[in-house]
Amino acid sequence: MVDEPSFETSRSTDVGGEGSFDDLYRREQPELVRLAVLLVGSPEVAADLVQDCFVRLHPRWDKVEDHRAYLRRSVVNACHSHHRGLRRFRRLDLRPSEPAELGAAELSDALAALPHRQRAALVLRFYSGLPDAEIADALGCRPGTVASLVHRGLAALREVIEP
Repeated sequence: MVDEPSFETSRSTDVGGEGSFDDLYRREQPELVRLAVLLVGSPEVAADLVQDCFVRLHPRWDKVEDHRAYLRRSVVNACHSHHRGLRRFRRLDLRPSEPAELGAAELSDALAALPHRQRAALVLRFYSGLPDAEIADALGCRPGTVASLVHRGLAALREVIEP
C-alpha cells in the first residue's frame, strides 16, 4: 500500500491571531485573487497564482512570522513572474489608435501596459488601500521608491487618458 502525503491543515499560529492555515485561506484567498486579477488581467490565471502561493506557504507555515504579508508579497511576485513569461512570447501594443472615452476595459488595458512595479504600486495603493510601508514590503523596495512608482504610474496613465 502506498502512503499518500498528508497535509496538516489545522496548523495554528499566535501571530496576529490568524488561526489555522484553513482559516487564513478562507479569509484571505478571495482578496488575494482580486489583487492578482488586477495585476494579471485574468481571473483564471489569478486564481492559479494565488493557489500556488498558498501551496508554497503551507510547508513554511511555522517559519513565517506574518502570513498575510508573506502571501501578499508572494502574489505580487508570482504576477510579476507571469508577466515576464508572457513577454517572451508576445509584445502587446495596448495604446488606442484614436482618442476615445475610456471604459473599464480600456482602463484595464492601460493599467496592463504599465511596467509591473508601477502597476503593482498603483493597485496596492488605490485598490488595496495599503500604506507605502506595506507596499514597499510587498514590492521589496523602499517606501520612497513606492511614491516614485505611484507618481510615474499615474503620469503614464494620464498620457493614455488625456491624450
